[in-house]
Amino acid sequence: MANNLVFFAIHADDLPRTQRFYEQVFGWRFEAWGPPGFFLIATGDEKDPGIQGALQKRHEVVAGQQMTGFECTIGVSDIDATARAVVASGGKVVLPKCEIPTVGYLIKIQDPDGNVVCVKQPSAG
Repeated sequence: MANNLVFFAIHADDLPRTQRFYEQVFGWRFEAWGPPGFFLIATGDEKDPGIQGALQKRHEVVAGQQMTGFECTIGVSDIDATARAVVASGGKVVLPKCEIPTVGYLIKIQDPDGNVVCVKQPSAG
């Protein structure tokens, strides 16, 4: 079995602001589901469904320790347009565009709630 990313969760303090950010930058769709403050995320469409995720209120995993996550990478077709959308939507580019030979271009972004995400545009060949 491949070790593919099959689900992700974004933990945030300001859910509406974080939801707007990911809608505006990546076109993701959110649906309230389950407990209050929990939303399923659809990242793709019928042709390319992507993976399912969740947006939920940041919470403590262990007494006094807030939930932090591991880095996920989001594939895009135009990294420069994505970087502009990140800034226009209230986020920051925290690692400028760099090229990794045979892999593509990367940036690291920070959403308005402080979550850092890697964004990759694959190599052309």
